[in-house]
Amino acid sequence: MSRIDILQRIVDHGLTCTAAAPLLGLSQRHVHRLVSAYRTQGASGLISKRRGKPSNRGYPAALRNTVLELAREHYADCGATFVAKKLAEHHGVRVSHETVRRWMIGSGLFSGNTRDQAKRAAFEWMRAVLQKRISDEELRRDSGDLAELARLLHYLYGAHLFSRNRSMVILAKNHGLARSVICDFLSISPRTFQTYWRAFEHGGTAELFSRRIMPARKVGNNEVKEAVFSLLHEPPGNYGINRTSWKMADLCRILREKGQPVSAEVVRKITRAAGYRWRKARVVLTSNDPAYSDKLGRIRTILSSLRPDEAFFSIDEYGPFAVKAKPGLTLTAPGEQRTVPQWQKSRGCLLMTAALELSGNQVTHFYSAGKNTAEMIRMMEVLVDQYRDRKKLYLSWDGASWHISKRLLKRIEEHNAAVQSGQGPIIETALLPTGAQFLNVIESVFSGMARAIIHNSDYKSVDDAKAAIDRYLEERNAHFRQHPRRAGNKIWRMEREPATFSEANNCKDPRYR
Repeated sequence: MSRIDILQRIVDHGLTCTAAAPLLGLSQRHVHRLVSAYRTQGASGLISKRRGKPSNRGYPAALRNTVLELAREHYADCGATFVAKKLAEHHGVRVSHETVRRWMIGSGLFSGNTRDQAKRAAFEWMRAVLQKRISDEELRRDSGDLAELARLLHYLYGAHLFSRNRSMVILAKNHGLARSVICDFLSISPRTFQTYWRAFEHGGTAELFSRRIMPARKVGNNEVKEAVFSLLHEPPGNYGINRTSWKMADLCRILREKGQPVSAEVVRKITRAAGYRWRKARVVLTSNDPAYSDKLGRIRTILSSLRPDEAFFSIDEYGPFAVKAKPGLTLTAPGEQRTVPQWQKSRGCLLMTAALELSGNQVTHFYSAGKNTAEMIRMMEVLVDQYRDRKKLYLSWDGASWHISKRLLKRIEEHNAAVQSGQGPIIETALLPTGAQFLNVIESVFSGMARAIIHNSDYKSVDDAKAAIDRYLEERNAHFRQHPRRAGNKIWRMEREPATFSEANNCKDPRYR
């Protein structure tokens, strides 16, 4: 297929220049020129017309010799553009730089790579200016009528790099150096060079050295922010995306379709600035008790008006748990992996019943054989004996069957009837809402104890485990006897969850069940 046939297919049948370039063995740019010539001039436009070598006719030989003599004497190491400029300024000889280059190459004035020589000479001149090896007077003579030269020199020698580069661009350009050479020396882009030069041409040094205020970016655009957050608050399913949470790519795509094209980095900066983070949902305990608000309100009323001769107890059981090697979080050396057998022979079973007095932050405990009404009656009697100097004791526990049994309530009524003469404290219960174990403040004590002495433990017997629990609780009680603090603030440093009596606080350690 001839070149004309291929060009006809490009013009008549829509063949692309990209596809035609390898068929013709030419570059895409060359193919574009051929197509343009074919469309305007037909097949005759494809005939290349070579230009002959430009002649030296039109310039007298004496002028050529004068130019070469001046160039050899003063500007032998400079480029043709610089030579032509200086010849016109200082010697009145006006010749194009192409003609000067041709004359200098023909006379052998340039040896080797003339481009490298000119670049080295330009670098040496700019380096000499920066190092003050060229005096201000010489620069003034060389610059001619350059406006505001004094201010350019001031910023060149007494300012930051931000201003030095701008000054050097103007001085070097006025000196006749090529843009590419200046950019290489200053390590700036041609676009930056053009920005500096146009600023100087338009407004002089005032505009050249002025700090430019960047236009408002999309990160600070209120419309973009509103679009991003509005989209985040909608499920992806509203836009036909089969996902339950947003992906960055989907966010950017939907925003672009809604007329707010932004990049992923813009979305990321906007969301981070607003405090958004990717987090998993936290599973919390909830209560479905219809009298939840009433029960919680009563407990809060009791605590808010608790007198010094009264005590409020948070009561619950810990366990039962098997005494054997327990896993847990521990500091481990590199390359080590602590393991605990999944199947172990239990060394015994342990169940503890405990009560936390909120005013003094003291724990009363004993070990039980099971969770039943008898153990609750036993706890009541232990507390009555231990706090016999108080007038009233409030017992707060969850809605387990043995906590609200008829036998227990009857025993409390019998006790209250027996102490009407004032020989002991009156007992009153304050039940927690059903399914609201997270309101039981003693769960915090259990969580701290488990983290301190149960996790990572390997007690050899039940007695060893009991001894560790007794010691932990005794140390805890001694600490709060020396440093009184009501339960509800940050208590016992070893406890993972603060025992704050709050509707929103989950005292139960999620890592221990």
